[in-house]
Amino acid sequence: MSYGNVMIGQSGGPTSVINASLVGVFKTARDAGCKTIYGMRNGIEGLLQERFVDLSDYIKSDLDIELLKRTPSSFLGTCRYKLPHADKAPDTYARIFEILHKLEIKYFFYIGGNDSMDTIMQLSEFAKKVNSDIRFIGVPKTIDNDLACTDHTPGFGSAAKYIASVMKEIIRDAKSFPSDSITVVEVMGRNAGWLTAATALARSEDCNGPDLIYLPETVFDFDKFVEQIREKKKHTHAVIVAVSEGVKTADGKYVCEANKNTNIVDSFGHKVLGGTALYLADALADEFGFKCRGIVLTTLQRCASHLVSRRDITEAFMAGADAMHAALRGETGKMIVFKRISDHPYSIVTDVMDIREIANKEKCVPAEWIINDGTYISTEFCNYARPLIIGELDPFMVDGLPRHLFIDK
Repeated sequence: MSYGNVMIGQSGGPTSVINASLVGVFKTARDAGCKTIYGMRNGIEGLLQERFVDLSDYIKSDLDIELLKRTPSSFLGTCRYKLPHADKAPDTYARIFEILHKLEIKYFFYIGGNDSMDTIMQLSEFAKKVNSDIRFIGVPKTIDNDLACTDHTPGFGSAAKYIASVMKEIIRDAKSFPSDSITVVEVMGRNAGWLTAATALARSEDCNGPDLIYLPETVFDFDKFVEQIREKKKHTHAVIVAVSEGVKTADGKYVCEANKNTNIVDSFGHKVLGGTALYLADALADEFGFKCRGIVLTTLQRCASHLVSRRDITEAFMAGADAMHAALRGETGKMIVFKRISDHPYSIVTDVMDIREIANKEKCVPAEWIINDGTYISTEFCNYARPLIIGELDPFMVDGLPRHLFIDK
C-alpha cells in the first residue's frame, strides 16, 4: 500500500541529534510504504524556491541511517525564516501549497523550535481554509529546552552533557593554578536558562561544580554580582561563574548590550546576543585587579556529536518516528511531546499536542529551582536533567576523526 509523498524540513539552530529525528521520520515513512520522501533544503525558505531533494538518493541503507544519526547539525540545511500570517501574505501560502500539491505531498514535517512550531500552526490552519488534506506535524527540536507542553526537547540532553563536561574541565584547569582568578563561562539561553542550569550537573563527587550560576529568569545586578564573587573569594582562590548569554538588568536590557555587536537582529527581530562573559570578565578585572577570563561556548555546545547523549539521540529518533505514526493516523496541526512517567527509573511516553498550545510560548526554568538568592540551581533540577544526559553513542571514526553524512551542494 502507498500512503502518498512526504516532505521534511529542518529549521532554526542545529543540534547534535536533529538528524536522528530526520531519519526517524524517513525510516518510518519508508517502512510504511510512502512513495517519495522529500527533504526541503534550508527549511520553508528553500521550499519557496523549490529547492528539495529525494532523501532516498542519500539515505540508501541502514548504515547510512546510523551514520546520519551520528552526524551533527542540519543535514538538509536550516533557516530562520519568519513565515508571515496568511492574511498578510496570501501569495506566499498559495505558492507553498502549489508546490506541495504539485509534488503530491500528503505529510509535512517540520523539525524545529518555537518559531518552527509557529510555521506548522500557520500552515495547518491555512490547509483547513483551502480544504487541503495535507497533514502538518511538528517534531520538537531545541537545545534551549523552552518548548511548552513537553517534558523536554531533543537536543537539550546532548547540549547539557557537553556543557556539564566542559564545565568540569574548565574547573580543573582554573583550580590547577595557585594564583587568584575568576572565570566567567557564557552559555546559550536568551530568555530561558535551562542550558546554563545544566552546569550544575558538573557538581559531583569529583567536582564542586561552578561557584555561581546566573539565569535570565532572574534580574542581574552587577554590584550584587561583584559582592557575591567577593564572598566566594574568601573560600577559594579560583572562582568559576556560569552565566546565561541573555541575563538582563532591572531595566530589561541585556548585560551584553554594552557590546557593540548587539545592535544586530535576526530575521525574527531577536537581538543577536553574545559577549556577556567577555564584558563581565573585563569589568571584574577592573574591580579585583587580577586575572579574569571570559569563556564563550557559543556554537560549540549545540553540535558536539562526539559527546552526544545516547538517550537524547534515541528519543530524537523516536520523536521523528512517532510523528510519522501520528500523521498516518490522521493527526494534523499537532506536535510530538514527551511525558515523563517517572525519574527512578526514568521513563517517558510520547503524545501529540495541539500546536496552538505550543507555538509562540516559552517554558522557563521554574522559579523554585533557582536557589541561593538567584545564584544556584536546586537538586530538583539535577534530578530532572541528569537522566537526559545518560549514555554515549560513539561516532564512526575514520583516520582518527568522526565521519559524517552530508549533501555536497
